Amino acid sequence: MATFVDHVTLHLRAGNGGNGCVSVKREKFKPLAGPDGGNGGGGGDLVLVADPSTTTLLGYHRSPHRSSDNGGPGMGDHRNGHNGDMRELMVPIGTVVKDVEGNQLLDMNEPGLRLIVAPGGQGGLGNAALASTKRKAPGFALLGTLGWEGDVYLELKTVADVALVGYPSAGKSSLIAAMSAARPKIADYPFTTLHPNLGVVESGESRYTIADVPGLIEGASEGKGLGLEFLRHVERCTALLHVLDCATLEPGRDPISDLDVILGELDAYPVPDGQKPLLQRSQLIALNKIDVPEGRELAAFVKADLEARGYRVFEISSVTHEGLKQLNYALAEVVERGRAEAAAAEAQKPRIIIRPKAVDEGGFVIKVEGGTFGNIYRILGTKPERWIQQTDFTNDEAVGFLADRLAKLGIENELYKSGAIAGSTVIIGPGHGVVFDWEPTLTSTAELITAPRGTDSRLDEPKRRTSNERREEYFGRMDAKSSARAELIREREAGMWQTGEEEYNEDVRLADVELTVNGGVAPADTASADEAETGTEAETEVDSSSDNGNEVDTAEEVPK
Repeated sequence: MATFVDHVTLHLRAGNGGNGCVSVKREKFKPLAGPDGGNGGGGGDLVLVADPSTTTLLGYHRSPHRSSDNGGPGMGDHRNGHNGDMRELMVPIGTVVKDVEGNQLLDMNEPGLRLIVAPGGQGGLGNAALASTKRKAPGFALLGTLGWEGDVYLELKTVADVALVGYPSAGKSSLIAAMSAARPKIADYPFTTLHPNLGVVESGESRYTIADVPGLIEGASEGKGLGLEFLRHVERCTALLHVLDCATLEPGRDPISDLDVILGELDAYPVPDGQKPLLQRSQLIALNKIDVPEGRELAAFVKADLEARGYRVFEISSVTHEGLKQLNYALAEVVERGRAEAAAAEAQKPRIIIRPKAVDEGGFVIKVEGGTFGNIYRILGTKPERWIQQTDFTNDEAVGFLADRLAKLGIENELYKSGAIAGSTVIIGPGHGVVFDWEPTLTSTAELITAPRGTDSRLDEPKRRTSNERREEYFGRMDAKSSARAELIREREAGMWQTGEEEYNEDVRLADVELTVNGGVAPADTASADEAETGTEAETEVDSSSDNGNEVDTAEEVPK
């Protein structure tokens, strides 16, 4: 048994972009002839296409997971990777595409409409494309970005001109089978129709479609029966045809009470904004089953009351086809009038101008989030998030290239304005993202440099000393040394301090005086004392000469 599906959730994954290639051309006698790494190919897109030959979403209900091919990686010798094949997903006309939050993305109500619902990833550039006058031989390449991955919700709303509504077993399926080539299921028990049926009807030069929706009962808005679930297929209809059963055997039922119940349930159904409510659209009434004698009598009895309410009433029989010709012409007239009104309203609508989003748009926002160890600065934007995916963090040169790109985008200046300091935690991308410890560069910390107003110490040129300035500095340093040496000599002569040799001589002199007092000094001792003094003086001269030698060695060469 065929199953009708009018709403389904698709799980999509577009193809990833291929990585760029890092390669260096090698030829005979030219081992390093320059970079020649090719670019990676782009991932395949997933595209929804409104197809007139597709009537149900059953195929996506059975296999909701769809994906496209990945892009190929770049290769050496300037060979680019292949692009992933685009995959088209056919959907019926009238399918409404929504995201997981319920926001409408597109109403595919015309044949041939296309929507790239899942764009593929972007291929990474090879080192040949990254070469420039400042970076002649890049040692890195950009990685391919990930394709879009997520869920979308498809909801089918049948596109028909006339909708048949009524109680179960009122003869709606029999009527659409009698007026068109449609062959719905027909049986003698209620709720035979489990999904909408479409039929094409020709009336002279006019052609229109009619839709048969499952039957409604009292309390359908509260979930009884099939509820109002299938009334979404009535939203796009121009007119409503109430099919009333005039030969029902159920007690307490008659065409007028059935009509009141159906009108109450239709009034409880909310239509989307901008559309006309269901009860304000053109409505006709078909009193069905007049081929039964009791049904013909009841139809003739209630026809006057229904016409008094302002309805156009037709007595019909789906079995004998009685009254179907008049009903057909009346429906065609209502449809043509509705199409003319729709065309006039379409002409008065303001012109819609679609401006595609700029490819090089560099917008980003910085959100300050509180953390356990201080504020966290999260950067959200198309370019920063894409650059993060393209960076190979195992390559220092690639990381430096990323830092240059972020600085040129103005992210570091905005971080400073947001209150970030050196060492602050910065996250690029939603969720966990990529975490950095921010280290501001010199170009982004101009506000932190202490300098007089209107000046910048970074712009001061380094001053080189002239020969005269160096000569004056040298003589000044020599004069300072001479003055310090003379001061030390004066202090020593004044007895303020003594050297080691002077202390030794003073001890020998005191010993001689002690021996003289005790009875004289031996000549040998005197000679020894004289030799000691002579040796001491000689050592002193040697020391002084060595000091002079040191001064000569430490003297700087005077420029001529």
